[in-house]
Amino acid sequence: MLRLEARPIPSTLMGYAAPVIALLATVVFGSILFATLGKNPVAGLTVFFITPLETVRGLTEVGLKMVPLLLCALGLALCYRSNVWNIGAEGQLVVGGIVAGGVALLASPASIPGYFLLVLLAGMAGGMAWAAITAWLRDSFNANEILVSLMLSYVGGLLLLYLVNGPWKDPKGFNFPYSKTFDAVAMVPKLVPGTRLTWGIVIAFLALVVIWIFVARSKAGFRLQVAGHAPLAARFAGFSAREGIWMSLLICGALAGLAGALEVAGPLGQLTPQFSSGYGFAAIIVAWLGRLHPGGCVFAAFVMALIYIGGELSQSRLGLPAAITGVFQGMLLLSLLTADTFIHYRLRRV
Repeated sequence: MLRLEARPIPSTLMGYAAPVIALLATVVFGSILFATLGKNPVAGLTVFFITPLETVRGLTEVGLKMVPLLLCALGLALCYRSNVWNIGAEGQLVVGGIVAGGVALLASPASIPGYFLLVLLAGMAGGMAWAAITAWLRDSFNANEILVSLMLSYVGGLLLLYLVNGPWKDPKGFNFPYSKTFDAVAMVPKLVPGTRLTWGIVIAFLALVVIWIFVARSKAGFRLQVAGHAPLAARFAGFSAREGIWMSLLICGALAGLAGALEVAGPLGQLTPQFSSGYGFAAIIVAWLGRLHPGGCVFAAFVMALIYIGGELSQSRLGLPAAITGVFQGMLLLSLLTADTFIHYRLRRV
């Protein structure tokens, strides 16, 4: 009989190697999956991990997908470091996009230059307000933030459906559930002409630097990490648990809301029912694959963006269903969890 036994000292080196091991395991299992489906494994893996990087357009599309994944993962990593289990980045992203879209719909050609910055700030405010509901319920009633934040994600999605099918539907849109196209002054400028990549990628990396400095160099960031890793020590030092809950959730909400604003005011230019594509949920995998570190989240967001683009290409070139993207995300998550399990535990025969 076999059982798991805790290791006295988990390997630090293997902790950093686990994401690479998980990625390699995903490649192996992906090959088996392609062979099972009657597809050439080499061709399938090439479509997923090589083809998106062969052209300028492919590279810019990968960068475009990285933006919401990276922003949401940065916020979630901060929450998890603070021992606040926020699962609602998807809802915060959606509501941020809704508020940003509402402000963008008010724009006109006569609006002030740089109006898109107001749109982005509105998105951040919307995400923060949605995250504040979770923080208030956790702080006031000790509600479980996992359930509250997760359920609020579905509420946000239903609110979006109501708006694009009701008061915000484009009257000239042939009854499709889309809002009107935003005015150019409300749109995030393009970074690379002729592509869909906007300055959002620059904003995302600026946010990464700010979060990195906050975590590594600020007193508030230190308090959050102490509260997450050693709650008793934080209490002894006089650090406020309430402060950690509110600060981590509001920062995460602001980053997720910014991601939503960059989506609707960037490549899309309007509110659509599925503008998120599940970025907030996928960012949970990105945060853990990146080891809750801002620098690691860049690598993880790049990998996840490749999976998104590869999943889209595999539908058109290999005839695979849209679910293939979720399957690869699931394999990556399970591989990472398995690797982490064997870092902290070992099999013993009893």
